[in-house]
Amino acid sequence: MSERNFSMVEYFKRRAKSLVPEYRFAGRTKEDFQQWQRTLLGELSKALGATPEPVDLNPQIEWERQEDGLFKRCVLLDTEADYSVAALVYVPADAPKNGSRPAILCSHGHGDFGKDSVMGVRKSDEPEREEEIKRLNYDYGLQMAEKGYVTIAIDYRSWAEGDEKRSTVYPERDPCNVHFIRGTIMGINLLALDIWDARRALDYLCSLDEVDPNRLGAMGLSFGGTMTTWISLIDQRIKAADIICYSDRFDDFAIGRGNFCGSQIIPGLFGLCDVPDLHGLIAPRPLLVEIGKQDDCFFMPSAMSCYHEVEKIYTAAGVPEKLELDLFEGGHQFAGNKAFDFFDRYLKNA
Repeated sequence: MSERNFSMVEYFKRRAKSLVPEYRFAGRTKEDFQQWQRTLLGELSKALGATPEPVDLNPQIEWERQEDGLFKRCVLLDTEADYSVAALVYVPADAPKNGSRPAILCSHGHGDFGKDSVMGVRKSDEPEREEEIKRLNYDYGLQMAEKGYVTIAIDYRSWAEGDEKRSTVYPERDPCNVHFIRGTIMGINLLALDIWDARRALDYLCSLDEVDPNRLGAMGLSFGGTMTTWISLIDQRIKAADIICYSDRFDDFAIGRGNFCGSQIIPGLFGLCDVPDLHGLIAPRPLLVEIGKQDDCFFMPSAMSCYHEVEKIYTAAGVPEKLELDLFEGGHQFAGNKAFDFFDRYLKNA
């Protein structure tokens, strides 16, 4: 008789050791890649489930001001009949209204302040915002706008609770997990709703007079890296992506350490593929991967294991030069070493 186990943590670890995702990439040729990409995208689309019906965005500018050489706006958008999002949109003041500027969707991570930190919104009575921005080099939405890009950030669904702090909505519980369970009992995938909102944000970007809809990018840290991954593999309008500190293997960070939330997964996902497969689906479009050597959230050995698998996919797709790595000295943060040049090459100078 095998040794008895009474731990659910150990149970899932044991089950994961024998789990082989059905659509892990194992090909070598461009034809292998193309067949695999078509098949896995179809399976992921089915797993995500139905998407909401589109409605008119009905954009409403809540406020607008000019500072830092930018027009900064808060815009309210209707993404479906039962839901609206608030978006921060930064437009360089010198951007002509001739559809010539590239634009970037900047997705936030798992902190308290959602889109605000990514867009550099600071409040004198909340020093923890400033600390978060400084520690994570987190205001990449502002930084990219200052480099000449139109940028947009929205609050994803588990962060949009009016004026309340995210951590006070369900004290001692992660709202992501609460909403994931709510959706699951109704047959709704929370991640699918977040992807939908992001795509509607892209629709709004494409409607702006300053934006070239053929030069859109996406970037995000941590959970923002999760969203950048999914938005980019689902929506071909994304022409270049920067995944920041979201490289790992499900067996390590999810099953092994429980380092995830209900906004990042769909039922059965690990049975279909692993994280490097999700990244690899972005090929043949350009992808920058940022990995911190001292990242205490996604550990470097597993992160690099993920990256090397993505390398195999991009090589099979015939575009190894379109995959870039920024392996930097630092932790769970935006490095900012290669991102500006990367987007300039593939968006600004395209």
